[in-house]
Amino acid sequence: MLQKCYGDDTLSKTQVYQCYERFKSGREAVEDDARPGRPSTSKTDENVDEIRQLLIENRKLTIREIAKTTNISFGSVQSILREDLGLILHDDNAPSHNALIIREFLVKNNTNTIQQPPNSPDLAPCDFFLFDRLKKPLRGTRFESVEAIKLKSLEALMAIPKIDFQKSFEGWIKRWHKCIAADGDFEGDNLNFEE
Repeated sequence: MLQKCYGDDTLSKTQVYQCYERFKSGREAVEDDARPGRPSTSKTDENVDEIRQLLIENRKLTIREIAKTTNISFGSVQSILREDLGLILHDDNAPSHNALIIREFLVKNNTNTIQQPPNSPDLAPCDFFLFDRLKKPLRGTRFESVEAIKLKSLEALMAIPKIDFQKSFEGWIKRWHKCIAADGDFEGDNLNFEE
C-alpha cells in the first residue's frame, strides 16, 4: 500500500521497523541523527548561496576547487551550478569537444551546451580576447621544459585583470545580440560596395 502511494520514495520494511523501534523507545524528532564524517552534501539554499558568492568573488574557480572549498561533493557542486545557478557549457565545436566520449559524458550528466557556429571567432572569447594576451608575454622565449611553459603561461593568465575578463564577456553578449538581430549575418555581409 505504501509502495503504491509513495513509489520509489517508500521506506523499506527494515527502515519502517527501525523507525517504529526508535519512536517506541521515546524518540520524538523525525529528522536524521547527526552522523560522524563528512557533512551532508545535499543541495540546500545555504550551499547554493555559498557557491554563488564564491563565483562572484572568483569566476575562474573550477568545480573541483569549489567542491574542496565548500566541502560539497563534485557531483553536487556540478548539479548546483547547472540546475540552481543556470550555468551552461559553451561548446566551441573544437575537435576535442566533439569526441564521442565527451558527447556521451555531456549527455550522461545532462549538461546543457550552447552550440557555436563553426568558424565564428567573433563569437569565441578565447579567440578574440584571451589567446593574444597569453601569447604576447611568451613570444620569442625558449623554454627548457613543459613545466616552464605551464608556469609562464599561468603567470601570464593571472596577470590579466579580472575586469578585462568581465568586459570581454560583456562584449561577447553584445556580439550575440548583434548576430541575432542580423539573423546570423556577420557585420558587413549585407553591404553593397558597388554604390
